[in-house]
Amino acid sequence: MDPKVLLLMPLAFVCEFIDSSLGMGYGTSLTPILLLMGFEPLQVVPAVLLSEFVSGITAASFHHSIENVSFKPGSKDTKVALALSAFAVLGTIIAVFLAVKLPAKTLKLWIGAIVLFMGIFILATFNRKPRFTWRKIATLGTVASFNKGMSGGGYGPLVMGGQLLSGISAKNAVGITSLSEGVTCLVGIILYFFLKSQADWTLAPWLMAGAVLSVPLAAHTLKRLPERKVKIAIAVIIVTLGCLTLAKALFRG
Repeated sequence: MDPKVLLLMPLAFVCEFIDSSLGMGYGTSLTPILLLMGFEPLQVVPAVLLSEFVSGITAASFHHSIENVSFKPGSKDTKVALALSAFAVLGTIIAVFLAVKLPAKTLKLWIGAIVLFMGIFILATFNRKPRFTWRKIATLGTVASFNKGMSGGGYGPLVMGGQLLSGISAKNAVGITSLSEGVTCLVGIILYFFLKSQADWTLAPWLMAGAVLSVPLAAHTLKRLPERKVKIAIAVIIVTLGCLTLAKALFRG
């Protein structure tokens, strides 16, 4: 067994704890770490998508059970999650079929700029309550899943930031993101399974085990955190991720 495989469970545990607590960070942080460790992209991206599908659905269930979010039939949280999921299908399909034709640097600059803008805008309008619109949710679902389907990460910052700018509370947004991201990952998994016969799924069980183990701790951590602090933490992380994405695109290509 490759000694690096032993690091997969603790890495997935830490990354998913952050993701299930703040709604972002699993694929965005885990994918580049695994690539730096020497794993190939077709080992990493499908395995990250599969593990995050399982952990995302699990996290959504835990968040609902301890009332961080409500996925009762007909609730606003359920409707937003379903809308994001529906448009995730469109965005992910576009990504898998067309994104490979786009210059990687252009895509990174675009995503980095959007994420950075969202973070700054959340901080600048911190004490205001933005107006909720379904058009914002539809745009978010499509754009964020496009990035997810291509790179294995980047969904959380866009969807979390967009939900806060759409007037959804931070804790509800975390639960909604977990569910909709799980569906987005499932679409990506199916497409990679049928279109990428050389994809390697052997890392997935190790990543799934570590990620799922972190979910209960993350859900209870979120429940205990004050809403204001959660929102500030999300905004600061979004700004940081936006800056890092832009810097990487500008200076490393």
